[in-house]
Amino acid sequence: MATQTKTPEVAPDAPFRIESTKKVPPPEGMSGEWYRYVISRGSGANAVVGHRQGTLKSVTAALEEVVEQMNLRRSGKTGRVHLTPSRKKSA
Repeated sequence: MATQTKTPEVAPDAPFRIESTKKVPPPEGMSGEWYRYVISRGSGANAVVGHRQGTLKSVTAALEEVVEQMNLRRSGKTGRVHLTPSRKKSA
């Protein structure tokens, strides 16, 4: 009998966050400082993993901005103005 694993439930209000940032060797043919990052929400079952070049300070600042944008998108559009079509002016 096969066992089934359940994906942990993520609370609807759980924000994205930077799970980790770790210095890694640069990709082949590249130079400079590189970092591997993990952005997750809730239990970390759904994670965004990537690499970014720069100093730890610049990478962290960029990731904080990405996380902020991801959380804004997740929460829906706010501050939208309800537009009503205007009548065309006669010439």
